[in-house]
Amino acid sequence: MIDGSLPRLEFWCDLQCPDCHAALDDVRALRARYGDALSVELRHFPLEKHKHAYAAAEAAEEAFAQGLGWPFVEALLARTEELGTRGQQVLLDVAGEVGADVDEVDTALIDGRHMLTVDADQAEGKAIGVTGTPTYVIGGRRLDGGRSQDGLRAEITAAIEAAKGS
Repeated sequence: MIDGSLPRLEFWCDLQCPDCHAALDDVRALRARYGDALSVELRHFPLEKHKHAYAAAEAAEEAFAQGLGWPFVEALLARTEELGTRGQQVLLDVAGEVGADVDEVDTALIDGRHMLTVDADQAEGKAIGVTGTPTYVIGGRRLDGGRSQDGLRAEITAAIEAAKGS
């Protein structure tokens, strides 16, 4: 399989959401199975109930700009509870731990350079019916994982296999 030969998997995520942390196991398993043929795109859907989720999305975008997006996302999702209690300092701590330029992440949070990306993701998510996280979109099909992750990996795999056969 060649890079991107399968339908893109959009992973709609709130980086302060414990359910999104659990969903990483599915994302990792899908990556392990399909490798580079499956493009996984993080889409931001910070929920209002999570005070630091929007800033986390901005920090993640800066980490992606520095080539360290997925390591940042995975490390941050492992610390959702701490993000809730310690706030923005956790974003800078995680940036440093994954090797990102912490000063640049801090500056990005101040100057808002990634706000348009986060806002656009949120608007698109609302337009396609995303109401909670995690939510997946594969081959135009939305799979809501906010209530339960049970069976979602199998549904995603079935959608990928169906796309391979067509």
